[in-house]
Amino acid sequence: MRHPGELAVQHRAGLDADGWGSAGAKAAIPAVAAGFLARQRMVVIGAADGDGAVWAGALAGPEGFVRAEGDREVRIDAVPESGPLAGLFDGDEDRDLGMLAIEPSTRRRMRVNGTARRTGSGLAVRTEQVYANCPKYIQTRTVDAGEAPAGSVASRASDRLRAGQAEWVAAADTFFIATRADGLGADASHRGGNPGFVAVADDRTLVWPDYAGNSMYMTLGNLELDPRCGLLFLDWERGRALHLTGTARTDWDPGRAAAVPGAQRLVAFTLERAVEVDGALPLRWTFEHYSKFNPA
Repeated sequence: MRHPGELAVQHRAGLDADGWGSAGAKAAIPAVAAGFLARQRMVVIGAADGDGAVWAGALAGPEGFVRAEGDREVRIDAVPESGPLAGLFDGDEDRDLGMLAIEPSTRRRMRVNGTARRTGSGLAVRTEQVYANCPKYIQTRTVDAGEAPAGSVASRASDRLRAGQAEWVAAADTFFIATRADGLGADASHRGGNPGFVAVADDRTLVWPDYAGNSMYMTLGNLELDPRCGLLFLDWERGRALHLTGTARTDWDPGRAAAVPGAQRLVAFTLERAVEVDGALPLRWTFEHYSKFNPA
């Protein structure tokens, strides 16, 4: 199915590539993709809650906790237990799900979009789109040996960024974004750059550059049809997660984009709710190198 939002963004960006984006993604899981999934320790997922707000979150486990079963199903031996996605998949109905499997140590990533339902203590994902992405803007990190000791999970919710959260976002080199469009499914993607690439305009407004990528425009295409989205910022060293939900719009003004190194356009996000969760993930990561593609 051709995605009208992607087509609109591709046209505005001057791209004429029939079948590019969602239209070219296959539902079957190739053997190389199945092997990649089986090695992952973390995946990012995105979905809309009962009110239509879109959220992004992360699930973690040992190698093998994510695996392909057949050519159209992915099993995840985990469910969201904290944060805004907790309990979302407990019903009997399948729910649109976007998933990103990302391996920071090798700068490899792949996306799996489809529908998900809870099966016991895990999720079963029926795939609709399976495809790899380029390594641009991924900072290399390695998982520390073992897992952090289990601790209490505490969460705090607000309708704006607190001072510490604003500093966290302003210093980030990576975040994840979830989007969704009715009838076209959900998607989870990655954004990266040098620290400071996300600008905190005020306690409810973020702005980031849209750098040159694979020109599929699956994130911007969904936002063209539905501006609701979810952002996820991870504290790689302490296991905290900052979940944000709100709306985003693409700023196509070339003058404003020209003021930001490497930006082809800008994206402005308006916050509606923020949820910070301590102890969200058991993994701890050690930073190694910034991507050579990050604009200065």
